[in-house]
Parts: sequence; structure tokens; C-alpha cells
Amino acid sequence: MAETNFVDYVTIYCRSGKGGRGCSHLHRAKYIPKGGPDGGDGGKGGSVILHGNRNYWTLLHLRYQRHLFATDGQAGSENKSFGKDGQDVVIEVPMGTVVYDADTGEYLCEVTADDQRIVLLKGGRGGLGNWHFRTATNQAPLYAQPGEPAQERRIVLELKLLADVGLVGFPNAGKSTLLSSVSAAKPKIADYPFTTMEPNLGLVPYRDNRSFVIADIPGIIEGASEGKGLGLRFLRHIERNSTLLFMIPADTQDIRRDYDILLNELGKYNPEMLDKQRLLAITKCDMLDDELIDEMRQELPDGVPTVFISAVAGTGLDQLKDMLWNMLNDESNRIQTFTHRNLDVSHGLEDDYTEDNPFGEDVIIDGVAESDLEEDW
Repeated sequence: MAETNFVDYVTIYCRSGKGGRGCSHLHRAKYIPKGGPDGGDGGKGGSVILHGNRNYWTLLHLRYQRHLFATDGQAGSENKSFGKDGQDVVIEVPMGTVVYDADTGEYLCEVTADDQRIVLLKGGRGGLGNWHFRTATNQAPLYAQPGEPAQERRIVLELKLLADVGLVGFPNAGKSTLLSSVSAAKPKIADYPFTTMEPNLGLVPYRDNRSFVIADIPGIIEGASEGKGLGLRFLRHIERNSTLLFMIPADTQDIRRDYDILLNELGKYNPEMLDKQRLLAITKCDMLDDELIDEMRQELPDGVPTVFISAVAGTGLDQLKDMLWNMLNDESNRIQTFTHRNLDVSHGLEDDYTEDNPFGEDVIIDGVAESDLEEDW
């Protein structure tokens, strides 16, 4: 998938349809001079519905659909004729999509299963016609109900990839190389920082036809919580992983310090991520001998399992898979509560993020900021 095709954050203005008004009509026909009320009910307004679709992987198809409107219900008519219901708007989203209110940042709902349907904005009910209000003392009512008004809301759709293991490390730590070695994924690999610009998923085969999913995200640097590098906007994709795999190269001067920096950045993003099971992998160990490895073990962080690997030479990959599989199936790791927080726009893209403006900077058009032009819509 091309880098420009990965979209994981969009803002959409949605509006459901209003209900049709009821009809106030008195029946008149030949030989029936006093037919009585026969006004029909108004139709129901269309709803805005989220639908989980496993065939979608990003929110690219919604990138330029800033407005989604359901149609209104039609008004009722004579002869007890009901108005036509409004047409629903179905928003197809990939699994793992979280919805927030764009104005308040309030968490609304989440789509986690294929074919899951969630009514985001309910269409207004149609009004009753005057036929419903006839009584013995009021046999010809001339009033009917109006339809319920429409609901409207600006929402933020935020994609969080569903995976079992999340890779955490600095740029050029070997995360993409490991992903390409243990799975069929083909991430971009090069010898310069920030090679990975969008998350990648890889299905790792294990013994007896079993498997688990690994998520690779762009590298984190010190101060990412303050916006340095690519910031923390991609950490949402490992927020729900049950196990975190920290990757630090063997040629690092201070492994313990780098591990503490990564752990500190995760804690600033979401303190709940510090409660996940962690595994430390020392990468690029194909040039180390047993004596150097024994010396490095004395400088490793305490309280975290460690494995020495080399994705290029294939050293330690089987041991890494075994450790990850045991951690994923550990009894203490099976039941985890995930608390959805309200939206923090500093962790995501801005509304004016475009392919030509990847860093969300405001574009000036004829002396007016582009963001101000969008607000006038």
C-alpha cells in the first residue's frame, strides 16, 4: 500500500433526515359528503449508520467526503397514505474504528467486528396524521403532528489497528526488518531514519497452523510527546495490543536509558500502556559473540524479559516467537480492560491535513487561511 493511501483520521459532518409531517385532510368523495379525517402519517427520516467492513483497511474512501446527509421523510397524504421513509446513509469503516465528537472530543462508539452496525444519528420519526386524533367528541380534527427534527454532528473517525503485538523502538531499530523476516509483509526498509511513515501489519505463522498479528509503527524519539519527529499520533495503533515488543539495537551506548525513554513516552501518551506485558528484543546481534552478549546482560533493564535476535541472520527468531506466544496466551494477559479516553487532537491529524500539506500547516489562499475558508462552509 502506498504511503499516501494510508488515512487513519478523518473529520466528517453528518446529518440524519427529519421526519415527514403528518397530513391533515378530510375525506371527500362522491356520495360521501362527510368522510371524516383520512390524513396519513409522515415518513421516518433516514439514519446515519456505521457498518464494519473487513474489506477496508484505511479511511481513505472517506478522506474527501466531508458531508454525509441522510434524506428526509416525506409528508403523509390523503386516503391514509403514509409518506416515504428517508434513505439511510451507511458509512463503511474498517474494524478498529473509534468515533468521537469533533466539538467536545467525547468518545461515542467503536466498530470492532465485521458486519457490525451502529446507529450513529437516528432519523426523526414521522408525524401522525389527523386520522389518529379522531374521537367520539371530535370527529373531524384538523390538526396533525409535525415530524421530529434531524440530528447533526461533526464526528472524528480514528482508526486503531487491531493486532496482538506492537513494535516499539527508535528509528532504525530494525522493526520493519523483523516484520519482513517473520511474516509476509513487505514494509519499506532503508538505512535512514523514519523509513516507516505509516503503520504496517504482519501475520506471523506459528507452530500447528497457529498465528498472531504484529503491528509496526513509525519510530519514536525522545520528546515525541511534545511533537518532535512524527510525534505520538501513531501510538493509537498499538494502544489495544496486549503485548508490546521493545526493540533496541545492540550498538546502542546505553540500552537501559533508551528503554526508559521509550517507556516514558508511552506513559505520557496513555498511562494504561505501562500495564501491558513487555518484552525487550536486542536487535542486530549477528556481529556479537557469546562473551559480549553475557556482558550486555548485566546492563539490561530489570524486570523485563529479554531476547537477543538478528532479523537478517535469523538468529533468535524462533525463541522470540515462543516468548511472544507464551505471553499472548498467559492467563493474566487474557482479560484486559481497555478504557476509551476522550479525543486529544494533539495525538491525531488536523482537519487541514492533505497530501500536499502533510504536516497540517495552515495554507494561505488570497490572504485568507484555508482553515478559515472551511469554517465558512
